[in-house]
Amino acid sequence: MNITSIKKVSGRQIFDSRGTPTVEATVELQNGLTACASVPSGASTGQYEACELRDGGKEYQGKGVEKAVSNINGKINSALQGKCIFGQQELDQTMIALDGTDNKSRLGANAILAVSLACAKAGAKASNMEFYRYLGGMDGVTLPVPMMNILNGGAHASNNVDIQEFMIRPVGAQSFREAMKIGTEVYHQLKKVLHSKGLSTTVGDEGGFAPDLEDDEQALQLLVEAIEGAGYQPGKEVNIAIDAAASEWFQNGKYFFPKKKKELTREELISYFERFCEKYPVVSIEDPLGEEDFPGFTEITRQIGNKVQIVGDDLFVTNPKRLQKGIEQQSANAILIKPNQIGSLSETMLSIRLAQQNGYQTIISHRSGETEDTSIADISVALNAGQIKTGAPARTDRVCKYNRLLKIEQLLGDAAVYPSSRSR
Repeated sequence: MNITSIKKVSGRQIFDSRGTPTVEATVELQNGLTACASVPSGASTGQYEACELRDGGKEYQGKGVEKAVSNINGKINSALQGKCIFGQQELDQTMIALDGTDNKSRLGANAILAVSLACAKAGAKASNMEFYRYLGGMDGVTLPVPMMNILNGGAHASNNVDIQEFMIRPVGAQSFREAMKIGTEVYHQLKKVLHSKGLSTTVGDEGGFAPDLEDDEQALQLLVEAIEGAGYQPGKEVNIAIDAAASEWFQNGKYFFPKKKKELTREELISYFERFCEKYPVVSIEDPLGEEDFPGFTEITRQIGNKVQIVGDDLFVTNPKRLQKGIEQQSANAILIKPNQIGSLSETMLSIRLAQQNGYQTIISHRSGETEDTSIADISVALNAGQIKTGAPARTDRVCKYNRLLKIEQLLGDAAVYPSSRSR
């Protein structure tokens, strides 16, 4: 038997950053090499995401994953034993066919993805290659611009802010290392600003601060004050991105802000965001409209997409079929990539390449319930995604991804590229 064939696949239940069960998988090769991978879990999830298989019942509030783990140890292990570790697409397709459902509900997307990533990591080890190099070859050289979620609202925080994420993008840096310097300085300056105004500096799920504010616009004002206070120019060296997560607002054909008890039509909501972009250095808006509202995404892209990145997350859920629909309708001009939304590495890579081939920007993303797995950092470089969302520069489950990118930049040396506004 080939020494790089799979000897055993095993799974176990571990815990994510919110103390909720999730899945870890280990792949062992005939030559004794092993590799592990774990998968995250989202709080703000789209209805079209692949199925995250949970146990139900009383234990862990129904969120146990022993069923998914059992599927790894049983059916998936039997199906993959003896297969060559280098056939990533074949390995993924074997699991997808074994599952046999449209949304991976039989085996669980959490089970399939954990094994898929572990297989790829084992392949990298067997090739004596870094994970990013194994996935992307010599072409993978672009470090992503970090989109740091430094102020939280929506489903990520128990405050009165409806917009889910307010992020900074250090586009004036010349390297990822410098981007981290800028981002952390602005983050710590924001804490000082909040403290000076008597506002809370407790943090949300992704490490960003979660104060109660007068309104969502005040969050933008605070970010601008923090950017300037840290010694940087808003809009030139650091700009702002927001994640509205508007799917959670959609009710009876209108958009209802649950914390502010305010209702808007689609047209009013588009105008609301357009005003933010005119008044503040907001250059990216994620999920400004609902996951079913392709016409709304088309309209906001038509109105402001020439100067603002309109990002589909719940709209596309990393699914090539939904992305193709968006391309045909010119809905959005960027896609958020979350591997656990689609459930396998090869399908994730397919979505990234489809987006890039059609002029869509790509953003690799974490989830609000994270693990110490750093796969998304390597994926972002391997596929030259150009942008990454992995939370505030706080909490180890977020910072480990940034630290991995710092290491990758060092490994790449002079070949490393950072998409700086100063180098355009």
